[in-house]
Amino acid sequence: MMDTYIFLADGFEEVEALCPWDLLLRAGVPVKLVSINADENVTGTHGLKVRADVTAASLGEPKGKICVVLPGGMPGAANLDADPVVDKYVAHAAKHGHLGAICAAPFILGKRGILSGKEATCYPGFEGQLEGARLSAKKTVTCRNVTTSRGMGLAYRFGIELVSEICGKDAARKVCRATQHRTFAGLKKTRTV
Repeated sequence: MMDTYIFLADGFEEVEALCPWDLLLRAGVPVKLVSINADENVTGTHGLKVRADVTAASLGEPKGKICVVLPGGMPGAANLDADPVVDKYVAHAAKHGHLGAICAAPFILGKRGILSGKEATCYPGFEGQLEGARLSAKKTVTCRNVTTSRGMGLAYRFGIELVSEICGKDAARKVCRATQHRTFAGLKKTRTV
């Protein structure tokens, strides 16, 4: 199973980070909330204060298969985009693992050429920044090793899609049942090649 890192910057969209975090934990994924600040304290776009597990500066070099998740929210996504540790972990996951980005955050992947030739989606208005992507009408889509989603109202679907990619569909169905979500079956059309 892949170690998973959810990077947080001041101004992150709280639900887009914490809902996938919760679902990944329920699936048994080793997931860490990572603050790009000097300490573990991060403030969301609506004022929620979160204490992350670690700081980005303390992570060291990425190694092995990893998953990197980038929540949206502004200026959170812009702050993530400017961080050198995020850049390093995104580049590593693009080659050795999986990437997830929701809302505005897919622009971070587009700017780095990671979405080139891949189907992707984002919060309306950011489409022009998904350089090289095939824009999708789907609300959440996985294409090869990248999962993207449109925004906060899709945080559960985005999180379950990440569970499916990391742990498999059976694990995703189990988490859906345990959380009283109607079914995982409705998510199976999110994958493209």
